[in-house]
Amino acid sequence: MLDLIGPFFRSLYDRTGWNFNIFYDPYEYGRFIAGASTTLWLIAWSLALSLVIGVLGAWAQGARSRTLRWGVDAYIQAFRNTPPMIQLLFFYLGLGAFTPEIDMGGYSQPLISSLAWAVIALGIFGGAFNVEIFRAGIEAVPDSTLEAAESLCFSRFQTYLYITLPLAFRISLPALTNNLVSLAKTTSLAYIITVPEMTYVLNQVWSDNLNTSEMMLVLFGFYIVVVTLLAAGLHAVERRLVLPGYGQ
Repeated sequence: MLDLIGPFFRSLYDRTGWNFNIFYDPYEYGRFIAGASTTLWLIAWSLALSLVIGVLGAWAQGARSRTLRWGVDAYIQAFRNTPPMIQLLFFYLGLGAFTPEIDMGGYSQPLISSLAWAVIALGIFGGAFNVEIFRAGIEAVPDSTLEAAESLCFSRFQTYLYITLPLAFRISLPALTNNLVSLAKTTSLAYIITVPEMTYVLNQVWSDNLNTSEMMLVLFGFYIVVVTLLAAGLHAVERRLVLPGYGQ
């Protein structure tokens, strides 16, 4: 890759002073690729965890146990009404202080890394919104459909898993897409707990090379590409799974 684009960006730096050294310096390029990989990994796992929490939380909201329903409502209020940055600090610095450490032979390393805490915190944050999104989708499933499942002797769990959830997912896709795209952008806050994602890595690059403007352009462009591709993929799924008569 550097053999293809390196000469151009090196020439650009010599002619104009614009220093995009991550595209011609092997060391900085390695840092850039590592940061990009970490960011994509963080986005993927945070979105996945938020979806799992959303599905389970929406199911729990319809549980017969009042305690379980109150617990889910308390979780939603707590994590929807506090800033994601504060939640990241709470998990990493607050709960992280009580997690065990592993002896690595001369030094200790936390059992849960900053990256894992970021996935947990962001997944829980996004999941609080997804619970409400799935709940709205579940409530939009026609009663006649649920009555038909009951007449076929489906259990409550079978009805939810095979009928209610698939229909609710398709109904909820427009709102779900917006929340997942928003959560993907929120992952950039993980730099505050030293997760070596793109923002953190490029901050190190511009601190070492005094090329802040150039790296900010790269950072801005990187998120434009990643979030645009994610949104396009989710919209494609939304169009493919659209239910006739809903949102038309």
